[in-house]
Amino acid sequence: MTDILYDTVIIGAGAAGLTAGIYASRANMKSILFEKFAPGGQAALTAFVENYPGFPDGVSGFDLMEKMRSQAVKYGLEIKTAEVTSLTQDTHDFSLETTAGEIRTKTIIICTGVRPRHLGIPGEKELFGKGISTCATCDGAFYRNLEVAVIGGGDSALDEGIYLTRFASKVHIIHRRDTFRAIGPLVVKAEHDPKIQFHLDTIVTAVNGENSVESVTLKNVRTGEESVLPVSGVFLYVGLLPNSEMFREFIKLNDQGFIKADEILATSVPGVFAAGDVRETPLRQIITAASDGALAAHSAGKYVETI
Repeated sequence: MTDILYDTVIIGAGAAGLTAGIYASRANMKSILFEKFAPGGQAALTAFVENYPGFPDGVSGFDLMEKMRSQAVKYGLEIKTAEVTSLTQDTHDFSLETTAGEIRTKTIIICTGVRPRHLGIPGEKELFGKGISTCATCDGAFYRNLEVAVIGGGDSALDEGIYLTRFASKVHIIHRRDTFRAIGPLVVKAEHDPKIQFHLDTIVTAVNGENSVESVTLKNVRTGEESVLPVSGVFLYVGLLPNSEMFREFIKLNDQGFIKADEILATSVPGVFAAGDVRETPLRQIITAASDGALAAHSAGKYVETI
């Protein structure tokens, strides 16, 4: 075990975690952030962000997250590529086991984010990574001049569907309802793109192919009619699952697994705070995650002053 006692340990390096790191470090809190992959989280995989304040012409998700990372490091945040595997509480302090060793801290800020939900249909598991993807930014270029399907009706589905028109000859957006959950401007933009075709009131019941995606089986939820749509790629945007399993026995979660936190982002365990998409919140955006990170760091600092 290290002899160093940190003021706060931040778990997760998305917009919430990096902003928490900026605020904690600028407040002279001894802070360290753990991220098992590269800093940036889901936001870094977003092709283009048009609604983050201060960027009137938009900015790529990767570039925005890199700016946040650089700013956090500038103010003294220590970032370590390692996974937190368990945590325990000792009186007022916490001990965390990580793949880089054990660490002690006065507070914890959980910013572990979310991951894409899967459909659980035939062919999905077998063909994931062989034509099925959850990241258009990562894999879109593989489908140049080919037809692809995007499944979902929210902001991510339409935004990534529009992005895929840079490469694909046609993008089929498949949504189970007759209206989209996405914001109006995205819907209008997609409607006016000649490469995009909508399939509303429709679900995908199977992904077909031997060693790669060849088609999807569609079912109209109103008529029950089935059809087969030839495509070379499938991109899933059907919801999110919280990365909170490790904390299930430690703090209170809601029925969907999102962390319960109060107005200052304190969880059910004193000294533990939650920020960003992993917590119970009505809106999951980069700007709200960043706001959460700032508040969580402030609350953690106030907590440290009381112990």
